[in-house]
Amino acid sequence: MRLVIKFGGNPVKDGESILNDAKLVFSRHEKGDQVVVVTSAMYGVTNQLLDIARKLVEPGANPDQQIPEFMKQISAKHFQACQVAIKKKDILDLTMLTVKETLDTLERALIGISYLGELSPRSQDLISSFGERLSAPILSGSIGSLGATSLYLTGFETGLVTDDHYTEARPITDKIHKLVKPRLNKIVAAKEIPVVTGFIAGTEEGIITTLGRGGSDYTASILGAAWGADEIWIITDVDGIMTADPKVEPSAQVIKTISYLEATELAYFGAKVLHPKMIRPAMDSNIPVRVLNAFKPDNRGTLIISEPSHIEGIVKSITMSKNVSLITVGGAEMIGAHGVAARVSDILGKAAIKVLMISQSSSQADISFAVDRKEIDMALRALRAEFAKRNINWKIACERNVSVIAAVGAGMKGTPGVAARVFSTIGKNKINILTIAQGSSELNISFTVDEDDATKVVRALHAEFRLDREN
Repeated sequence: MRLVIKFGGNPVKDGESILNDAKLVFSRHEKGDQVVVVTSAMYGVTNQLLDIARKLVEPGANPDQQIPEFMKQISAKHFQACQVAIKKKDILDLTMLTVKETLDTLERALIGISYLGELSPRSQDLISSFGERLSAPILSGSIGSLGATSLYLTGFETGLVTDDHYTEARPITDKIHKLVKPRLNKIVAAKEIPVVTGFIAGTEEGIITTLGRGGSDYTASILGAAWGADEIWIITDVDGIMTADPKVEPSAQVIKTISYLEATELAYFGAKVLHPKMIRPAMDSNIPVRVLNAFKPDNRGTLIISEPSHIEGIVKSITMSKNVSLITVGGAEMIGAHGVAARVSDILGKAAIKVLMISQSSSQADISFAVDRKEIDMALRALRAEFAKRNINWKIACERNVSVIAAVGAGMKGTPGVAARVFSTIGKNKINILTIAQGSSELNISFTVDEDDATKVVRALHAEFRLDREN
C-alpha cells in the first residue's frame, strides 16, 4: 500500500510525540507499505518565528538582545526533541549537527532582516520555512533510529514547484506531476522513507515559498496525488472530523465517513482538522483521505471519499468560525444598480481581503461580507478610499464581533424543511440572525450571529439534528 502520512499540531509538539510518530511510520514500513511522510513544524514554532521577525523590524528593536534570546529558546526546544526522539547515538549526533547548521542559517537570516528593517512577503516565507526545516530531520532521525533508512527533503526537493505569490503560493500542477513521481519512486524503491517538509515549496528558480498557514495538509494531498498514493493520512490529536467542535459541544461524535465535498465545506467553515485547499488534489485523483488520532492508533478516524455508500443523516456537522467581522454596504442608490457585488468584491480582492461569506437582500438595497476580524480595518479603508475615488455614495456599516455558523451535510440536498428546522431552532432560543447564505450545492446553510450567541447556536442545532448519536 502506498501511504502519504502527514503529522501536525500536538503530534509534533515534543520529542516524545515525534518518537510516537516514528513508531507509527516504522510499523507501516514493517508491514510492507511504501510510506512518504510529511511533517509540520513543532507545535507553535511557526508563530514564534514570525513573531520574532516582526519584532525585529519594529521601531526600537534591539536585535543584539532579541536574536540571542530567541535562538537560545528555539535551539533548546529542538535539541531536547532530538535527544528524546532519537535513540541511536550515531544518528543523534548527525541529526544534532544538521539541526545546528539549520539554526545557524536561521540566525543569519534574522540578522539580515534586522539590518534591512523590513519583512517582505518573500522574507516572511524564508523565516517561516525554518519550522519544518528543523522538525523534518528530527522525525527522519527518529525513524532511522528504529531501524529503517530515512532521509529528509524539502517540499521543493520532492518537486513541489509554485509561482512566486509569496505566503500563499499556488502549485504548478503539471510540473509537480512530472517531477514528484520519479523522485519519490526512486527513494521508496531503495527501501528508504522520505520525510518531507510540509508547507514549504519553491519557485522554478528555487526561491522558498510557502502554501499558506496550515499548508502541510495541502502538501500531503499534492504529493499524494502526484505520486499516486492509495491513501493520504492526516495525523492529528483528535479522533477524526467531528459533528461539532468538542470544546463547544461535549457530546460531539466522530463522523466515520464523509464525502470530499462535505469535508471541503467543513474545512472552509471552520473545522480546523483540515486545510480548506487540501481536499481538491485528493478528490481530483480519487484518493481516500483518512483523519486519525496519533495517540489512538487503533481508532479508524474519519474516511473521506468520493461518495459514501449511503448518506447518514440530513446534517453531518455544525461548524463555527470565530473572530469574524461583518461589513454591510447599503443605500437606496444601490437599488437597481448593476454590478454591486462585483464592484465591492473587486475592491476587497485588490486589497487581498478574503471574503468568508456573502449575503445580499432581494431588494439589492444592501450586501454583506463576512471577513476575518484581523482584516476588517484594512477592508474598511479599502472600501472607503475606493468609494471616495469613484464618487460612490453607498453607506458602509460594520459589526466587528460576529461568528459564522454552518450546518453541513449532503443529506440536505433535496430534503424539504431543513432551513425551517435550522431557523426555527434558533428562533426558539431567541437568537438574532444577522445574515444568511446557502450555496447552490445545497450542502450547507450558513449564517452569521453575534459572537456571544455562537456557542448556544451550535449546541441547539447539534441537539435538533440529533448529532450526539454515533453514526
